[in-house]
Amino acid sequence: MPICPPSSDSSSPGSGGRAWVFHGLALGVAAAAAAAAAYLYRRPGGFRSRAVGIIPARFASSRFEGKPLTPILGKPMIQRTWERVMLASSLDHVVVATDDERIAECCRGFGADVIMTAESCRNGSERCCEALQKLDKHYDIVVNIQGDEPLIEPEIIDGVVMALQRAPDAVFSTAVTALKPEDASDTNRVKCILDNQGYALYFSRGLIPFNKSGKVNPQFPYLLHLGIAAFDSKFLKIYPELQPTPLQLEEDLEQLKVLENGYRMKVIKVDHDAHGVDAPEDIEKIEALMRTRNIQ
Repeated sequence: MPICPPSSDSSSPGSGGRAWVFHGLALGVAAAAAAAAAYLYRRPGGFRSRAVGIIPARFASSRFEGKPLTPILGKPMIQRTWERVMLASSLDHVVVATDDERIAECCRGFGADVIMTAESCRNGSERCCEALQKLDKHYDIVVNIQGDEPLIEPEIIDGVVMALQRAPDAVFSTAVTALKPEDASDTNRVKCILDNQGYALYFSRGLIPFNKSGKVNPQFPYLLHLGIAAFDSKFLKIYPELQPTPLQLEEDLEQLKVLENGYRMKVIKVDHDAHGVDAPEDIEKIEALMRTRNIQ
């Protein structure tokens, strides 16, 4: 998978000689208590060594019920995702976290480790938090990988882990790629803006930045957020205790709660075609792409 060319603060060697580019910025708008908490959960100069990948999966969904079990060329979507995640070299362990026995039984059938979590988890991050606390071993980094990304690149997983390892002032890392012009108005495609130091400024379902003409600027490098997040494990344990924030609720985006509370979020840019499954009609597109790539 091609990666953006390195810049002055890029980190090099990745899988197969690829270079990762780190971009972004911090948003310092938190209350004093949140800022203090952020400081307590940093690891100044430390190295976060052990990483676990957690794939949260639930059966109930208003947009696409039973999505994790939907077959894609003969295999359940959750299995397709798990197989891709298992190829990441940075993860010491991979588990599926679910509240549904149908999903658990399916995952155990193809060899995945499963952790049962409560139905009351409000989002994937809270499900990851509960799963983390049920694991036998300690992990420094928890990678939340959405189960509806059956073509997720293992190098992206490795990249967000590396980003968090190399940014001790951040508690969260994620990835973005170029936004296709035809996706500019799609509210399922989350947009992101960064500063020139590699930290996130904002995420939105609307187009950002938004110029005075009200039209898409074909010359501007808009960014699409990919559905992957790496957390410092100590921060993840306090994340569910943070109250929902106005921007998070208005945009319905979990990552905004991190920014609104003043925590730093490292972002990497990658060259990747996003192929998430948001609706049933996306399955046909995924299968056609897999046939083109000869993926069995």
